[in-house]
Amino acid sequence: MLDYCELKVRSAGFAAFGLWSALKASRLGLDFKSYIEIFRLMDIEKSIAALNNPIRRRILEWLKDRSSFPPALPGHEDLEGVCVAYIQEKAKLSQSTISNYMGLLKQAGFVIAERHGQWTFYRRDEENIQAFITAVQDELLKS
Repeated sequence: MLDYCELKVRSAGFAAFGLWSALKASRLGLDFKSYIEIFRLMDIEKSIAALNNPIRRRILEWLKDRSSFPPALPGHEDLEGVCVAYIQEKAKLSQSTISNYMGLLKQAGFVIAERHGQWTFYRRDEENIQAFITAVQDELLKS
C-alpha cells in the first residue's frame, strides 16, 4: 500500500518529485528525509483542516453510500460518483459554498472529481482516506 505522502504526490502529478524534493531540500539546508517529513506534516495539516467542518465530514459520510442520493441523471447511470447538484441539494447550501467545500476535500485527497459535460461527479478516494488515517495514526503513536 502506498503511503499518504506518495499518494498525494501522485495525485498532484509530480512525476519527478524525488529529484525536485532533493533540490528543494538542499537549497533549504535540509537532508532529504527531513524535507519529506515536513512535507508529510504539512499535508496532514491541510487534510485535517479540510475535515475541520461538520458539513464536509457529513459529505464524506454521505458519499459512502450512493443510495443516500437521488437516482443518477439520465445518461450518467454508469458513473460511480454523485452529481455536485445532489450534494448541494442535500447539504442545503449555496452552489459556491459546496464548490469551495468539494475543492477543499479534493485538494486534501478525500474525493475524486470527474467532469462530464456541465456536471461534476464526486466519489470518495478510499485509498487516500485510508492512507491519511494511517499517517495520522503513525504521527500520533510514534515514539
